Amino acid sequence: MKIPKVSLVVWVFIAILMGVALGLVIPHGIVRVFVTFSSLFSQFLTFSIPLIILGLVSPAIGELGHGAGKWLLITAAIAYISTFLAGLLTYFTGIALFPYILSSDTTIGKVKNPEEVALTPYFNIEMPPVFGVMTALLLAFVLGIGITLVKTQAIARVLDEFRSIIIQMVEKIIIPLLPVYVMGIFMNLTASGEAWVVIKTFLTVVFWTVSLTVIVLLLQYSIAAALTKNNPFKALWNMRDAYLTALGTSSSAATIPVTLECAKRNGVSEAIASFTIPLCATIHLSGSMVKITGFSMAILWITGGNLLFSNYIGFILMLGIFMIAAPGVPGGAITAAAGLLSSMLGFTDIQVGLMFATYIALDSVGTATNVTGDGAIAMIINKLAQKHSLENSSIPESV
Repeated sequence: MKIPKVSLVVWVFIAILMGVALGLVIPHGIVRVFVTFSSLFSQFLTFSIPLIILGLVSPAIGELGHGAGKWLLITAAIAYISTFLAGLLTYFTGIALFPYILSSDTTIGKVKNPEEVALTPYFNIEMPPVFGVMTALLLAFVLGIGITLVKTQAIARVLDEFRSIIIQMVEKIIIPLLPVYVMGIFMNLTASGEAWVVIKTFLTVVFWTVSLTVIVLLLQYSIAAALTKNNPFKALWNMRDAYLTALGTSSSAATIPVTLECAKRNGVSEAIASFTIPLCATIHLSGSMVKITGFSMAILWITGGNLLFSNYIGFILMLGIFMIAAPGVPGGAITAAAGLLSSMLGFTDIQVGLMFATYIALDSVGTATNVTGDGAIAMIINKLAQKHSLENSSIPESV
């Protein structure tokens, strides 16, 4: 009898439940064993993040520079603006709602200083990164853009092989160990009396962020329908198969064939759909933006962190670029974005651990929002191409 494969989302839920349950009953000495593992894993993440950025962003930029010309730039610009605006919507609604739906005077505020309330690991091993997060991003831009300008195949092949190594590291090491990491985080929070505050808080935030993803889709299809003179609700309903498939797979790449068929239902031509849908599956991440921005704000709010717009505008701008580095595995976006959380928002190890847990728990919702929104962009590009009579001459059949 073949044992069915359990998804990462299920493992994360199990890890949270086990962390809370075991944190209540087992001695603190045993809890510290898991805390030690979580600390070591966090150090490994710190070491890995710049490599992930370099290994995934640079070849992605190089590939985006081939074959599509002006229409690739137009599509990429629309996708980035959509992702960026989703982040702004999340920020401003969070600032408006948090005083009413979240409490900032709870003991969770002490978690920002783990030594005060949380159990400490038995030992630490420093794993300093080879270079910083911003250095990795700048190097990725230089190499990626350089590939498109010089058109060298040798460096492109090296970067592509390096990307394969990084993806294997994420798929074979980071993702499988994430549930144990999350369990250690929640065991520590439970032992220090903070887990119930976290769980209660994030149930509220889950409802808020899921509602926001629905609003984002309605706005995207309202704009697309206004330009194409279609019914936005009918256009959105035509994408239902893509949404449901993404909920089940948690993968934009795996949903591409279904998204293509759904886009055609909305009158998008074969050539336009074949160009925009695979491209947007990589660069259009409005649902992921809502989740990462929303949960990071919630964590900072309940820990007394800084939610100034001057901090978050830069974070949202950079996050829209960083998430392009996300590999096609569950949790890829938050893995790529973890460096920004630490470098730009000042997240501690415990706060980063909470982000991993909450993001992966809702990974399929963000993915479903991403791929469904791709259909709206396809409608817009299809209209622009028809208007300029360039569909057959300037749009490649695929990217």
